[in-house]
Amino acid sequence: MCGIVGYIGPRDATPLILQGLQRLEYRGYDSAGIAVLQNGALAVRRDVGKLNNLRQMVNDKPLNGRIGIGHTRWATHGVPSSRNAHPHTSASGKTVVVHNGIVENFRDLRAELEADGVTFTSDTDTEVIVHLVQREIDAGHDVTEATRRTVGRLRGAHAIVVLNVNEPDRLVAVRIGNAGGVALGLGDDEMFVASDIPAILEHTRRMVFLESRQMVTLTRDAYTVQALDGTPVDAEIHDISWDPVSAARGEYKHFMQKEIHEQARSLTDTIRGRVDFQTNTITLPNLTISPDDARRIKRIVTVACGTSAYSALVGKFILEELTRIPVEVDYGSEYRYRDPILDEDCAVLAITQSGETVDTLAAMEEAREKHARQWSIVNAIGSQAMRVADGFITMQAGPEIGVASTKAFTTSIVDQYLLALYLAQQRGTLSREKAAQHVQDIARLPDMVGQVLDREAAIEALAAELYQYSNFLYLGRGINYPIALEGALKLKEISYIHAEGYPAGEMKHGPIALIDEHMPVLAITLKDGVYEKMLSQVEQAKSRGGIVIAVATDGDTLIAEKADHVLYVPDTPPLISPIVSVIPLQLLAYHIAVRRGCDVDQPRNLAKSVTVE
Repeated sequence: MCGIVGYIGPRDATPLILQGLQRLEYRGYDSAGIAVLQNGALAVRRDVGKLNNLRQMVNDKPLNGRIGIGHTRWATHGVPSSRNAHPHTSASGKTVVVHNGIVENFRDLRAELEADGVTFTSDTDTEVIVHLVQREIDAGHDVTEATRRTVGRLRGAHAIVVLNVNEPDRLVAVRIGNAGGVALGLGDDEMFVASDIPAILEHTRRMVFLESRQMVTLTRDAYTVQALDGTPVDAEIHDISWDPVSAARGEYKHFMQKEIHEQARSLTDTIRGRVDFQTNTITLPNLTISPDDARRIKRIVTVACGTSAYSALVGKFILEELTRIPVEVDYGSEYRYRDPILDEDCAVLAITQSGETVDTLAAMEEAREKHARQWSIVNAIGSQAMRVADGFITMQAGPEIGVASTKAFTTSIVDQYLLALYLAQQRGTLSREKAAQHVQDIARLPDMVGQVLDREAAIEALAAELYQYSNFLYLGRGINYPIALEGALKLKEISYIHAEGYPAGEMKHGPIALIDEHMPVLAITLKDGVYEKMLSQVEQAKSRGGIVIAVATDGDTLIAEKADHVLYVPDTPPLISPIVSVIPLQLLAYHIAVRRGCDVDQPRNLAKSVTVE
């Protein structure tokens, strides 16, 4: 969940680390800190709140050095405060640690250390790590071996970076489990380490990713990767293609707004190279499945969390219609706590923007243990979910900085559409004529999304009328029911307004009791197979005094007579209608949040990548 950056090389480490932390602040922003080896001693600066507070502290009390580590925190143990901010330092001041994860047995370890006379200066679980490492160094071990011995005593999943003054030419990093990524950036006479690619992409595109239970010792001109038992690892070097300029906010007020507007392009990138518009066939180069294997699949289980789970619910409709394979959707956070029925004829599909979501990775591990096929749809290149899967599809969304996911949601739906067409192609469940029609629909998608984005001014004006309400109800049916869930989630995440997404047919089974003149009801009423049913829901809401906002198909005059406000979208083929209908809901949530003065890109209590339970 937290952001980690480290540097060793000829340049001043401080601005490089602060710059990297700025690009990782979406991972956590309760507090931040930096430690630099300066004149043979560790100089540490830490402050509560966002990174600007730390920047000001560094401006007031500068620190300079050629090696250092930094951290931006999302609190798990201990309230956000300066004393609980990372990096944490040993009592001698000779060792410093940054950490992402939870030390599940930290109480026992803390009691043991306190019995040995160690005085703790924070409430965090992380502090036990630095004291354990220092104890091993004091016993005569070098920093690599001390770190290895320490992590052998920790329970839970962790990403850790260690710096010690007695070995001023090296950093040690380790990854255990799924607490978050550890990316090594290979530069020219300099090395970087970070918990996510954007932190260091400006400086190098050559990266190595640690797998679970691996550690690395970095010097400015070399790196050594080992398993925790000391076995050397020949780690693969990845060339990352992302352009660092794309992580800049540019002309937009917030990253979220920029990323909403990038969706026409990200959808194009997702389609490009995978759809042959002449033969109407789909190619997924990293997910090669033979016709026999495709026909052998009896069931698909999709596991995901948050927005990705709602994407999976849309994908269920698409996959079942095109492949005739039954699809179940499970929350990754729940899947690991039961004994799911899986076998070799089942495919488990994980959807995760970061590729490091701990619950989703745990569900993938469950699939591996039960011999099910593992596929992933993931945005972060080189992430764990990509590496452990039998095959994967990349979202091609590019860096998504805003905590509330937008373009990763729509690209992951398209990826499921492509997967469905690919499986149908292999299984022979789709005629050539129908396949050609679906390919034509996909080709039109970026343009239709662009048309909705051009209508932002009308959505912003509506937000000015709605932003003071405290409760919203979102209704949808069929394939657009998950869009009601996603629309409500977006409003909750960034504006802090209570909102519920509901299947429209269930409204009269309870939620209708809430509807009055203080309850805006947003209904997705496209001209599709459930249009008449949705009109009935709109009339029921209006008869109870509700304020109705409809997302409707261009040219629909009937809905304009029934609803108080209408947000029009182009006439859209049914299976891609969720991608088009979610755009106005993203924009509405965004502009309501801006009107309310909320921190859109970094909403309170949230972080981009949930790598701890």
